[in-house]
Amino acid sequence: MIVWQAIVSGGLPDPTALETSASAKVVDIAVLVFREGLESILVLAAVTAGMVGSKTRYRRPVTVGVGAGIMATLLTWVVAVRVLDSLLTNVSALHLQAITGLVAIVVLLVVMNWFFHSVYWSGWISMHTTRKRRLLTAAGDPETSRARLLWGMGLLGFSSFYREGFEVVLFLQHYRLRLGGVPVLYGVLLGTGLTAVVAVLTFLAHRKLPYKKMLIATGLLLGVVLLVMVGEQAQEMQLAHWLSTTPIPALERVLPGWMGLWFGVSPNVETVTAQAVAGALVLLSYAAVELRLLRTRRSERSK
Repeated sequence: MIVWQAIVSGGLPDPTALETSASAKVVDIAVLVFREGLESILVLAAVTAGMVGSKTRYRRPVTVGVGAGIMATLLTWVVAVRVLDSLLTNVSALHLQAITGLVAIVVLLVVMNWFFHSVYWSGWISMHTTRKRRLLTAAGDPETSRARLLWGMGLLGFSSFYREGFEVVLFLQHYRLRLGGVPVLYGVLLGTGLTAVVAVLTFLAHRKLPYKKMLIATGLLLGVVLLVMVGEQAQEMQLAHWLSTTPIPALERVLPGWMGLWFGVSPNVETVTAQAVAGALVLLSYAAVELRLLRTRRSERSK
Protein backbone atom coordinates (compact mmCIF):
# COMPACT_ATOMS: atom_id res chain seq x y z
CA MET A 1 0.00 0.00 0.00
CA ILE A 2 2.86 2.37 0.78
CA VAL A 3 4.50 1.64 -2.60
CA TRP A 4 1.18 2.14 -4.40
CA GLN A 5 0.65 5.43 -2.55
CA ALA A 6 4.13 6.59 -3.54
CA ILE A 7 3.52 5.71 -7.20
CA VAL A 8 0.19 7.56 -7.24
CA SER A 9 1.78 10.60 -5.60
CA GLY A 10 4.75 10.59 -7.98
CA GLY A 11 7.16 10.05 -5.11
CA LEU A 12 6.90 10.06 -1.33
CA PRO A 13 3.35 11.05 -0.29
CA ASP A 14 2.94 14.52 1.18
CA PRO A 15 0.86 14.11 4.35
CA THR A 16 -0.32 17.74 4.11
CA ALA A 17 -1.66 17.42 0.56
CA LEU A 18 -5.43 17.28 0.22
CA GLU A 19 -5.25 14.54 -2.42
CA THR A 20 -3.79 12.05 0.05
CA SER A 21 -7.04 12.11 1.99
CA ALA A 22 -8.94 10.46 -0.88
CA SER A 23 -6.15 7.91 -1.34
CA ALA A 24 -6.26 7.02 2.34
CA LYS A 25 -10.04 6.62 2.15
CA VAL A 26 -9.68 4.21 -0.77
CA VAL A 27 -7.56 2.00 1.50
CA ASP A 28 -10.09 2.39 4.34
CA ILE A 29 -12.91 1.25 2.04
CA ALA A 30 -10.83 -1.64 0.69
CA VAL A 31 -10.07 -2.87 4.23
CA LEU A 32 -13.75 -2.90 5.19
CA VAL A 33 -14.84 -4.62 1.96
CA PHE A 34 -12.07 -7.21 2.42
CA ARG A 35 -13.05 -7.77 6.05
CA GLU A 36 -16.71 -8.32 5.15
CA GLY A 37 -15.65 -10.53 2.25
CA LEU A 38 -13.60 -12.71 4.62
CA GLU A 39 -16.59 -13.20 6.88
CA SER A 40 -18.79 -14.14 3.92
CA ILE A 41 -16.17 -16.66 2.77
CA LEU A 42 -16.07 -18.18 6.27
CA VAL A 43 -19.83 -18.78 6.19
CA LEU A 44 -19.74 -20.16 2.65
CA ALA A 45 -16.86 -22.47 3.58
CA ALA A 46 -18.93 -23.80 6.48
CA VAL A 47 -21.96 -24.24 4.20
CA THR A 48 -20.08 -26.08 1.43
CA ALA A 49 -18.00 -28.22 3.80
CA GLY A 50 -18.95 -31.86 3.34
CA MET A 51 -20.46 -31.30 -0.10
CA VAL A 52 -18.23 -33.88 -1.77
CA GLY A 53 -18.86 -36.90 -3.93
CA SER A 54 -22.51 -37.20 -4.85
CA LYS A 55 -23.29 -34.08 -2.80
CA THR A 56 -21.07 -31.86 -4.96
CA ARG A 57 -24.09 -30.98 -7.11
CA TYR A 58 -25.56 -29.01 -4.21
CA ARG A 59 -22.76 -26.45 -4.51
CA ARG A 60 -24.31 -25.10 -7.71
CA PRO A 61 -27.52 -23.74 -6.09
CA VAL A 62 -25.40 -22.25 -3.29
CA THR A 63 -23.33 -20.46 -5.94
CA VAL A 64 -26.50 -19.25 -7.64
CA GLY A 65 -27.67 -17.92 -4.27
CA VAL A 66 -24.40 -16.02 -3.87
CA GLY A 67 -24.92 -14.54 -7.34
CA ALA A 68 -28.43 -13.46 -6.31
CA GLY A 69 -26.91 -11.91 -3.17
CA ILE A 70 -24.48 -9.92 -5.33
CA MET A 71 -27.34 -8.67 -7.51
CA ALA A 72 -29.40 -7.79 -4.41
CA THR A 73 -26.43 -5.85 -3.00
CA LEU A 74 -26.11 -3.87 -6.23
CA LEU A 75 -29.86 -3.17 -6.18
CA THR A 76 -29.61 -2.04 -2.55
CA TRP A 77 -26.79 0.31 -3.58
CA VAL A 78 -28.95 1.84 -6.34
CA VAL A 79 -31.89 2.29 -3.96
CA ALA A 80 -29.69 3.84 -1.25
CA VAL A 81 -28.09 6.25 -3.75
CA ARG A 82 -31.46 7.39 -5.10
CA VAL A 83 -32.95 7.83 -1.65
CA LEU A 84 -30.00 9.90 -0.40
CA ASP A 85 -29.80 11.96 -3.58
CA SER A 86 -33.50 12.74 -3.29
CA LEU A 87 -32.98 13.84 0.32
CA LEU A 88 -30.36 16.36 -0.84
CA THR A 89 -33.19 18.52 -2.21
CA ASN A 90 -34.60 18.99 1.29
CA VAL A 91 -31.60 18.46 3.58
CA SER A 92 -28.28 20.28 3.41
CA ALA A 93 -25.33 18.23 2.18
CA LEU A 94 -23.46 18.82 5.45
CA HIS A 95 -26.34 17.53 7.58
CA LEU A 96 -26.83 14.51 5.32
CA GLN A 97 -23.10 13.70 5.53
CA ALA A 98 -23.33 13.90 9.31
CA ILE A 99 -26.31 11.50 9.34
CA THR A 100 -24.70 8.97 6.98
CA GLY A 101 -21.48 9.27 8.97
CA LEU A 102 -23.31 8.21 12.11
CA VAL A 103 -24.75 5.20 10.24
CA ALA A 104 -21.26 4.28 8.99
CA ILE A 105 -19.86 4.47 12.53
CA VAL A 106 -22.65 2.21 13.82
CA VAL A 107 -21.80 -0.32 11.09
CA LEU A 108 -18.11 -0.19 12.02
CA LEU A 109 -18.88 -0.55 15.73
CA VAL A 110 -20.93 -3.66 14.95
CA VAL A 111 -18.11 -5.08 12.80
CA MET A 112 -15.54 -4.25 15.49
CA ASN A 113 -17.62 -5.54 18.42
CA TRP A 114 -15.75 -8.62 19.60
CA PHE A 115 -18.59 -9.76 21.88
CA PHE A 116 -21.04 -9.50 18.97
CA HIS A 117 -18.77 -11.68 16.86
CA SER A 118 -18.19 -14.21 19.63
CA VAL A 119 -21.90 -14.71 20.35
CA TYR A 120 -24.00 -13.65 17.39
CA TRP A 121 -21.50 -14.45 14.65
CA SER A 122 -20.89 -17.95 15.99
CA GLY A 123 -24.64 -18.43 16.08
CA TRP A 124 -24.90 -17.14 12.50
CA ILE A 125 -22.44 -19.76 11.24
CA SER A 126 -24.04 -22.45 13.38
CA MET A 127 -27.47 -21.60 11.98
CA HIS A 128 -26.21 -22.00 8.41
CA THR A 129 -24.46 -25.31 9.09
CA THR A 130 -27.52 -26.66 10.92
CA ARG A 131 -29.76 -25.62 8.04
CA LYS A 132 -27.37 -27.29 5.59
CA ARG A 133 -27.42 -30.58 7.54
CA ARG A 134 -31.21 -30.59 7.58
CA LEU A 135 -31.35 -30.00 3.84
CA LEU A 136 -28.83 -32.76 3.13
CA THR A 137 -30.76 -35.12 5.40
CA ALA A 138 -33.99 -34.21 3.66
CA ALA A 139 -32.34 -34.93 0.30
CA GLY A 140 -32.55 -38.65 1.11
CA ASP A 141 -36.28 -38.39 1.81
CA PRO A 142 -38.33 -39.26 -1.29
CA GLU A 143 -41.08 -36.90 -0.12
CA THR A 144 -38.76 -33.88 -0.32
CA SER A 145 -39.14 -32.12 -3.65
CA ARG A 146 -36.08 -31.21 -5.66
CA ALA A 147 -37.30 -27.63 -6.03
CA ARG A 148 -37.56 -27.20 -2.25
CA LEU A 149 -34.05 -28.58 -1.76
CA LEU A 150 -32.51 -26.33 -4.42
CA TRP A 151 -34.39 -23.32 -3.08
CA GLY A 152 -33.09 -23.99 0.43
CA MET A 153 -29.50 -24.28 -0.78
CA GLY A 154 -29.89 -21.10 -2.79
CA LEU A 155 -31.15 -19.23 0.28
CA LEU A 156 -28.09 -20.38 2.22
CA GLY A 157 -25.81 -18.88 -0.44
CA PHE A 158 -27.90 -15.71 -0.64
CA SER A 159 -27.95 -14.99 3.10
CA SER A 160 -24.23 -15.83 3.42
CA PHE A 161 -23.38 -12.96 1.08
CA TYR A 162 -26.16 -10.40 1.34
CA ARG A 163 -25.81 -9.64 5.05
CA GLU A 164 -22.23 -8.53 4.51
CA GLY A 165 -23.14 -6.72 1.29
CA PHE A 166 -25.90 -4.79 3.05
CA GLU A 167 -23.50 -3.61 5.76
CA VAL A 168 -20.99 -2.46 3.14
CA VAL A 169 -23.66 -0.52 1.23
CA LEU A 170 -24.68 1.35 4.38
CA PHE A 171 -21.07 2.11 5.26
CA LEU A 172 -20.12 3.39 1.81
CA GLN A 173 -22.88 6.00 1.52
CA HIS A 174 -20.98 8.37 3.79
CA TYR A 175 -17.83 8.14 1.68
CA ARG A 176 -19.83 8.55 -1.54
CA LEU A 177 -21.37 11.79 -0.31
CA ARG A 178 -17.99 13.11 0.85
CA LEU A 179 -15.67 11.94 -1.91
CA GLY A 180 -17.87 11.04 -4.87
CA GLY A 181 -18.27 7.72 -6.63
CA VAL A 182 -14.78 7.26 -8.12
CA PRO A 183 -12.75 6.80 -4.87
CA VAL A 184 -15.49 4.51 -3.54
CA LEU A 185 -15.32 2.45 -6.75
CA TYR A 186 -11.52 2.13 -6.45
CA GLY A 187 -11.79 1.02 -2.81
CA VAL A 188 -14.51 -1.52 -3.59
CA LEU A 189 -12.52 -2.93 -6.52
CA LEU A 190 -9.39 -3.25 -4.39
CA GLY A 191 -11.23 -4.93 -1.52
CA THR A 192 -13.17 -7.19 -3.89
CA GLY A 193 -9.94 -8.20 -5.62
CA LEU A 194 -8.36 -9.24 -2.32
CA THR A 195 -11.52 -11.13 -1.40
CA ALA A 196 -11.53 -12.88 -4.77
CA VAL A 197 -7.96 -14.10 -4.19
CA VAL A 198 -8.96 -15.63 -0.85
CA ALA A 199 -12.09 -17.15 -2.43
CA VAL A 200 -10.05 -18.78 -5.22
CA LEU A 201 -7.55 -20.20 -2.73
CA THR A 202 -10.39 -21.47 -0.53
CA PHE A 203 -12.87 -22.94 -3.00
CA LEU A 204 -10.76 -23.75 -6.07
CA ALA A 205 -7.28 -24.44 -4.69
CA HIS A 206 -8.75 -25.93 -1.48
CA ARG A 207 -6.15 -24.21 0.69
CA LYS A 208 -6.73 -23.80 4.41
CA LEU A 209 -5.82 -20.21 5.19
CA PRO A 210 -5.25 -18.64 8.64
CA TYR A 211 -8.69 -16.99 8.64
CA LYS A 212 -8.61 -16.12 12.33
CA LYS A 213 -5.30 -14.29 12.01
CA MET A 214 -6.51 -12.54 8.88
CA LEU A 215 -9.67 -11.38 10.65
CA ILE A 216 -7.64 -10.12 13.61
CA ALA A 217 -5.24 -8.25 11.29
CA THR A 218 -8.06 -6.62 9.34
CA GLY A 219 -9.81 -5.94 12.65
CA LEU A 220 -6.81 -3.95 13.89
CA LEU A 221 -6.79 -1.95 10.65
CA LEU A 222 -10.52 -1.34 10.98
CA GLY A 223 -9.91 -0.10 14.52
CA VAL A 224 -7.76 2.67 13.07
CA VAL A 225 -10.43 3.38 10.43
CA LEU A 226 -13.05 3.60 13.19
CA LEU A 227 -11.06 6.16 15.18
CA VAL A 228 -10.46 8.25 12.05
CA MET A 229 -14.13 8.15 11.09
CA VAL A 230 -15.27 9.09 14.58
CA GLY A 231 -12.89 12.06 14.58
CA GLU A 232 -14.08 13.21 11.15
CA GLN A 233 -17.71 12.67 12.16
CA ALA A 234 -17.24 14.86 15.22
CA GLN A 235 -15.75 17.57 12.99
CA GLU A 236 -18.71 17.37 10.59
CA MET A 237 -21.18 17.57 13.47
CA GLN A 238 -19.34 20.64 14.72
CA LEU A 239 -19.57 22.23 11.25
CA ALA A 240 -23.29 21.40 11.21
CA HIS A 241 -23.58 23.00 14.69
CA TRP A 242 -24.72 19.74 16.25
CA LEU A 243 -21.73 19.81 18.60
CA SER A 244 -19.92 22.64 20.30
CA THR A 245 -16.16 23.12 19.90
CA THR A 246 -14.03 23.39 23.02
CA PRO A 247 -10.36 23.91 22.06
CA ILE A 248 -7.52 22.24 23.94
CA PRO A 249 -4.68 24.82 23.84
CA ALA A 250 -1.98 22.30 24.79
CA LEU A 251 -2.87 20.08 21.82
CA GLU A 252 -3.16 23.05 19.46
CA ARG A 253 0.48 23.89 20.10
CA VAL A 254 1.90 20.40 19.49
CA LEU A 255 -0.55 18.73 17.08
CA PRO A 256 0.50 19.00 13.39
CA GLY A 257 -2.21 19.86 10.87
CA TRP A 258 -1.83 16.64 8.89
CA MET A 259 -2.94 14.63 11.93
CA GLY A 260 -6.42 16.00 11.39
CA LEU A 261 -6.32 15.25 7.66
CA TRP A 262 -5.04 11.68 7.91
CA PHE A 263 -6.23 10.52 11.33
CA GLY A 264 -9.16 12.82 12.18
CA VAL A 265 -7.46 14.07 15.34
CA SER A 266 -8.48 17.64 16.20
CA PRO A 267 -7.34 19.63 19.24
CA ASN A 268 -10.76 19.97 20.88
CA VAL A 269 -12.53 18.19 23.71
CA GLU A 270 -15.47 16.86 21.67
CA THR A 271 -13.40 15.13 18.99
CA VAL A 272 -10.88 13.59 21.40
CA THR A 273 -13.67 12.43 23.73
CA ALA A 274 -15.63 10.83 20.87
CA GLN A 275 -12.56 8.91 19.70
CA ALA A 276 -11.76 7.83 23.26
CA VAL A 277 -15.32 6.54 23.76
CA ALA A 278 -15.24 4.62 20.46
CA GLY A 279 -11.90 3.04 21.34
CA ALA A 280 -13.18 2.16 24.81
CA LEU A 281 -16.28 0.44 23.36
CA VAL A 282 -14.10 -1.79 21.16
CA LEU A 283 -11.71 -2.62 24.01
CA LEU A 284 -14.56 -3.31 26.45
CA SER A 285 -16.24 -5.66 23.97
CA TYR A 286 -12.92 -7.50 23.61
CA ALA A 287 -12.59 -7.68 27.42
CA ALA A 288 -16.16 -9.03 27.65
CA VAL A 289 -15.27 -11.83 25.24
CA GLU A 290 -12.11 -12.72 27.16
CA LEU A 291 -14.02 -12.71 30.46
CA ARG A 292 -16.71 -14.94 28.96
CA LEU A 293 -14.09 -17.39 27.66
CA LEU A 294 -12.32 -17.40 31.04
CA ARG A 295 -15.56 -18.23 32.84
CA THR A 296 -16.29 -21.00 30.34
CA ARG A 297 -12.86 -22.56 30.86
CA ARG A 298 -13.23 -22.41 34.65
CA SER A 299 -16.65 -24.04 34.53
CA GLU A 300 -15.28 -26.83 32.30
CA ARG A 301 -12.37 -27.42 34.65
CA SER A 302 -14.68 -27.56 37.68
CA LYS A 303 -16.70 -30.29 35.98
